[in-house]
Amino acid sequence: MAVKSPKSAESSQPWLHQKGSQIQKFGTVRQFPIGLSQETRAYSCERLNACLADSQILYGLYKKHHWLMRGPTFYQLHLLLDKHAGEQLVLIDSIAERVQTLGGVAIGDPRHVAEITTVPRPPDGAEEVPAMLSRLLEAHEIILEQAHDAASRADKMGDDGTNDLLVSDVIRTNELQAWFLAEHLVDTPLVHA
Repeated sequence: MAVKSPKSAESSQPWLHQKGSQIQKFGTVRQFPIGLSQETRAYSCERLNACLADSQILYGLYKKHHWLMRGPTFYQLHLLLDKHAGEQLVLIDSIAERVQTLGGVAIGDPRHVAEITTVPRPPDGAEEVPAMLSRLLEAHEIILEQAHDAASRADKMGDDGTNDLLVSDVIRTNELQAWFLAEHLVDTPLVHA
């Protein structure tokens, strides 16, 4: 149904309930003059959107586990997980902007993200702290394995921008975060007798 314009051009009434036609389908790329073939840009967008979906799920896991943290290291882990979530949010924006730069459509709807993510769904309730940390590590490993492969392929296809984003931002951030988490799962006594 078409929206009728307000009676007066000077009306302050917002044009509510507007619907539009889809102007670009997900999975397609527009032609941009950035020196990369349509095939390369389409491939990079596909791989970046997969990384974007997994990163959005990882962000959600970080926030969930940040809220559900408990035990003697509550404060430290509560702050660490929130810090990591913020860093993932920065990555999410960078990945989405790269997809758009390549002429693609960045995945953004959480329902669509849930359809294509490869990160396993956690239980709806709370888990023990080591299980939550292990779940985060598993998500990091999934993202890292895919990012290494995608960066290598992007490099071979001449997509330096995607390769740089994946190596300099996605891989380095996820490796560092995985290291911080893994060290919390080392079974070392707090004091020696």
